[in-house]
Amino acid sequence: MVYQKSIVNSYLESFLTRQAGERKIIAVSRTLLRRNLEKSMDCPVCKNAVITLELAGVEIDHCVDCGGIWLDAGELELLLGNSQLAENLLNSFKIESQPAEKPLKCPICLKKMQKIIVGESTPKLLIDKCTHGLWFDKGELKDIFDRAELDENHKVQKLLADIFGRQQNP
Repeated sequence: MVYQKSIVNSYLESFLTRQAGERKIIAVSRTLLRRNLEKSMDCPVCKNAVITLELAGVEIDHCVDCGGIWLDAGELELLLGNSQLAENLLNSFKIESQPAEKPLKCPICLKKMQKIIVGESTPKLLIDKCTHGLWFDKGELKDIFDRAELDENHKVQKLLADIFGRQQNP
């Protein structure tokens, strides 16, 4: 467990150092840091430890290496802040029957997640879904908010840009 804690601390320090310049919003509390050390969740893409950040009052898990974001079940709805918008978005999810991408394993239960098509826009936006939550590759969470125009004041997009930088897309 000591090895895992040092990995998390190293990633956290690296992330905060990279973000320190122009960005102002990063405020990782001791509570969140403790949660990271106890939780030790690994990124489903690159297998490195993720860190927990707070975005609009919602704890999100972020991989500082690949830029992916994990939202526990129910956290996307909290980010949206509107139950009708959340329901519309969740109803737009369709299982991709023949995904070109390799399925990822859920960082909670380690079972293969489903590839989900979000909405009907082109190009297709695929995310990974398990009963435990949703995985967004770098830039996908911002893409969902941009494409679906879910946040008319762009509150979430602004927070994502402040935390992760202006260039969200790979």
